[in-house]
Amino acid sequence: MTDITLSQASALTAGGAMWSSVALPEADIPAFTMSDGPLGIASGRVDERDIALLSPCATLLGATWDRDLCRRLGELVGHEAVARGVDAVLAPNLNLARSPLAGRAFEYFSEDPVLAGVLGAEWAAGLQSTGTGSVAKHLVCNDSETARDEVDVRVDERTLREVYLLPFEYAVDAGCVGLLAAYNRVNGAWCAEQAEVLTNIVKGEWAFGGLVMSDWFGTHSTEGSINAGLDLEMPGPARFLGSKVEAVVEAGSVLRSRVEDAAARVTAVARQLNAAKSLPPPAEEAEALLVEAAAAGFTLLRNEGAMLPLVPGTIGRLAVIGPNAYAPCFQGGTFAKISISPDVPTPLDTLRETYGANCDLVFEPGVDPQPRLPAMPVVPAQDIGDGCTRGMTVAYFAQPGCSGELLMRETRDTNSLVWFVGVHEQAIFTRPGSLRASGRFTAESGGPHAVYLGSTGKARILVDGREVLTAGGEVPASEIMGVLKRGDADVATIELAEGQEVVVTVEFDWVGGRVQGLWYGLRRPDSAEAMLHRAVEAARGADAVLLVVGETSDSSVESKDRTDTRLPELQERLIAQVCAVNPRTAVIVNVGHAFDCSWEQGAAAVLSAWYPGQGFAQALANVLSGRSEPRGRLPVTIAAQEADYPAYALAPADDGTLTYSEGTRFGYRGLVAAGRPAHHPFGSGQGYARVEWSEPEGGEGALSIVLTNTGDRETCEVVQVYRDEPECALVGFARAILTPGESRRVRVPLEPKALRLWSDAGWKPVADRLTLRLARHCEDAGFLIEFAVSDLF
Repeated sequence: MTDITLSQASALTAGGAMWSSVALPEADIPAFTMSDGPLGIASGRVDERDIALLSPCATLLGATWDRDLCRRLGELVGHEAVARGVDAVLAPNLNLARSPLAGRAFEYFSEDPVLAGVLGAEWAAGLQSTGTGSVAKHLVCNDSETARDEVDVRVDERTLREVYLLPFEYAVDAGCVGLLAAYNRVNGAWCAEQAEVLTNIVKGEWAFGGLVMSDWFGTHSTEGSINAGLDLEMPGPARFLGSKVEAVVEAGSVLRSRVEDAAARVTAVARQLNAAKSLPPPAEEAEALLVEAAAAGFTLLRNEGAMLPLVPGTIGRLAVIGPNAYAPCFQGGTFAKISISPDVPTPLDTLRETYGANCDLVFEPGVDPQPRLPAMPVVPAQDIGDGCTRGMTVAYFAQPGCSGELLMRETRDTNSLVWFVGVHEQAIFTRPGSLRASGRFTAESGGPHAVYLGSTGKARILVDGREVLTAGGEVPASEIMGVLKRGDADVATIELAEGQEVVVTVEFDWVGGRVQGLWYGLRRPDSAEAMLHRAVEAARGADAVLLVVGETSDSSVESKDRTDTRLPELQERLIAQVCAVNPRTAVIVNVGHAFDCSWEQGAAAVLSAWYPGQGFAQALANVLSGRSEPRGRLPVTIAAQEADYPAYALAPADDGTLTYSEGTRFGYRGLVAAGRPAHHPFGSGQGYARVEWSEPEGGEGALSIVLTNTGDRETCEVVQVYRDEPECALVGFARAILTPGESRRVRVPLEPKALRLWSDAGWKPVADRLTLRLARHCEDAGFLIEFAVSDLF
């Protein structure tokens, strides 16, 4: 790149602001803006007030095994980006669910690199079809959260190339504009300084022409980063790159050509992303897609006696039980959290609409849905004309003490607010400011009510104008993220009479730091035993039970891994006691990862809903009632016991290393190799009709089989192809929708990338000829076909 100076080229290697690159108008080089993802356009780019559409989590998308659907979801997020002036999205997340404990596993498509790579590439292609850039993350081996800023992953080269790099290779083939280097180290080098990966493999062997950027604050040196192949340090202003690069070039420790290459890559992406963008479809089409996608990923694991679907009008009394029926978990806890409309319905809302007119429907939560920080169940204190009927009215002020200019007002149905300060041109606060959140609460029963409050700044909570609790204070910038993750809250008790209405007000002044947080809640009086008893009694007298259990949004979180795969203890008690009094119970599990389901024998049906996004409620009502079919197949393994997972523990050794000692044999690969049958194998799941398989055949680059729907309703089947040498591995898949009675031959294309092995001599086919297995899941004996692998190379 010879038409700009070294100083200008160096400037392009660092961000211009928190979420944008540097612009050089004199050289006709524009800036491009970014947002975090992948569940939508994360409001963290400004603060938490930007409402956006919330897609299902990547694990649910992995459960669809549907290329076209993933492409359409990527396109939806791309259109959201266009509408918000965002040029590139940090997504998809192509790390793998190596362990079910991974705190961010809900952002991963699968434990399998082919399924993750194929679907992730389709999502990226859909996003980029709108003119929005896809920056795939986190390169590489950021497959867990424990000590992610410092852990050194030790992985052999075959495993690295065949497994953990493979999804990124698919994304590069799909034309993603960027790759995001992870925080961790790999084989001794920080990912932002991993020259073997960034330069030799990504830019050399893969011929990647896009840019490689750091994760936010993920750089550690100037020469190490730029020489390894990093092109863009984020965020801005520069810490190690930018103007500092010019000095190391002049000192002779960095080649000018390397800086010019980095600048050229940043420039090319900036110009590409500043071109024309596509217009979004009507809002109702986007919302319908979110409902369709959620249902497509719901995975039916058990359905004894064909309990589901539960057709409206066929039962007299229906019990809807469980905390997630009225407090669902739409998404996991990351700094890429999506703010959704406060009027998004809950499962309880849509189940009442679906069944309530035809039967006597009763509801009991059974357990507290938010044991750590309860919700703030209020209606807005003021009508600001936005049509919102739930949540707090939040007013933002330019000065501390809720004084000075009123910057804006909005309604927020949430128990936490998080925002960045002065790091974006649209940020509410560019200097110390304040806010007041207020809502009207009506006590359903008399007695002591607990009030919760926590913050990074100075906060107080008032009830009818009387201060009842203060919290927070100045938090050092280095500790703010940790405080936000913990969500520590103080508690006070107030006495309210049944039916009493009070105004709850929270006032907050922020003090220092680039990230601020405020969280609050109000818990009604009740006891765990009383809630459980009411739920069991409701179940005892019902013709059928829909039991919706699961997690809260702080159960699976960025920067923290889980300790086990079990549901909360009180929820397991709830399941056991409800199923004991009513075996016609369908348990809907609202979690984002592989979970322990050793309790399932007491239930008639078990449906995994994952983290389904804002289409959850309508999709669930459609699936349970039979208007739609649950079409998911497991993208992860549910082992018989936690000790069976080959890569379960995630804590680094005392020297800071985390060794991937299982190599390529993790997840289902490891269980099959060890001869340990899974509780629910990878790829398993069922719909509402039976499909027969017959007449398997091999062909050019594919296998095929005849599928026949023997049921009386439309159904979905997912045909999977596995190799069993040198270990079990998915090498192809196809999804087919069959009408009642339809018989059709389905072609399953094979993935050449999954039929090769890495050795000291480089890539080579697994074998000249190989026996492949057409199967319903990884443990299914299926149909065996000999195939000439060499024909694909």
